[in-house]
Amino acid sequence: LLGAPGAGKGTIAQQLGSRYRVPWISTGELFRSHLANQTELGRLASASMAAGGLVPDDVTCAMIADRLDRPDVRQGFILDGFPRTCVQADALTGLLAASSPGRCLDQAIVVKCPDCLIIDRLRSRRVCSSCGRSFNMVTRPPREPGICDACSSPLIRRADDQPDIIAARLATYREQTAP
Repeated sequence: LLGAPGAGKGTIAQQLGSRYRVPWISTGELFRSHLANQTELGRLASASMAAGGLVPDDVTCAMIADRLDRPDVRQGFILDGFPRTCVQADALTGLLAASSPGRCLDQAIVVKCPDCLIIDRLRSRRVCSSCGRSFNMVTRPPREPGICDACSSPLIRRADDQPDIIAARLATYREQTAP
């Protein structure tokens, strides 16, 4: 699934993953996991993420390669937000060819959404500080304000959901991914 940040790729990917019983692989989730676990790849990704830019291709591809090496993807998977550059697309082709003979992508879906709606969605998004579940304070708020419905942990605003970073992320998408 391809599209601008906040277009709804993650929501759609989770639903498709559940429906078809295949893993949902989000580069954003991979980045946050590597950051939280303080891996070398996480440290390499952190500066770009904090500025709202794309994580370098080699770091992103290394995280994807590691994830595609796990046994749970043998029956299929859904990529959310990858590839984001031509270099990443070429790397994905190579990763799939090397992982299993004849393995390829079945479909690529572009999720389109106007910038004004994306900005509204990201400004009102909150995520669970523990389990990562996502809420929208306007369209899908938690039952109890500021508390995750799933695990009762506090909800937080992601660092990349700040207005200046949202603008940088959208500009980066238009310049590097949309083409």
